[in-house]
Amino acid sequence: MSSAVPRGETPVPPVATSRLTVLSGPSGVGKSTVVAHMRKAHPEVWLSVSATTRKPRPGERHGVQYFFVNDEEFDKLIANGELLEWAEFAGNRYGTPRQAVLEHLDQGEPVLLEIDLQGARLVKESMPEARLVFLAPPSWEELVRRLTGRGTEAPEVIERRLEAARTELAAEAEFDVSLVNTSVEEVSAELLALMRIDC
Repeated sequence: MSSAVPRGETPVPPVATSRLTVLSGPSGVGKSTVVAHMRKAHPEVWLSVSATTRKPRPGERHGVQYFFVNDEEFDKLIANGELLEWAEFAGNRYGTPRQAVLEHLDQGEPVLLEIDLQGARLVKESMPEARLVFLAPPSWEELVRRLTGRGTEAPEVIERRLEAARTELAAEAEFDVSLVNTSVEEVSAELLALMRIDC
């Protein structure tokens, strides 16, 4: 098929590419807030919804924030090879349904995964062409403030998240790009630019 442009017409750059973008970073850094802000302006970005054995938080809905499943259902997803990656975090399991991701990539849609460090590593192993983006906090003190200010989790859960955050911050060099979340608006625009979406 010819890609020539008729005389007098300016080539129009594609709105998006079908390269998979993986957003990760420590718990509490604001990944979900950034993604929600970005998709409000650019709903064409397809966000993979993870499956989890975690109980819903207030306001969360099945199929929107997560697919909430029990341990037996999660075991079946693993056994049937239906997860692109999965990991255990803070006593719960999380995983990315494989088929939906591949279908949207095949359709040329911009696909975004918002997952933890372990999941990002597994995606990179199975899909080396994926772009890994690390979302970092402005400072360690700010990350602690965000985690402890939620008020939705027990102290021991918060401590596990802080311990995991230290490990996740140490892995920043493994990522292709790092963005510092000083402003939701600015970091959303930076993420969109990385995905080559007109923002």
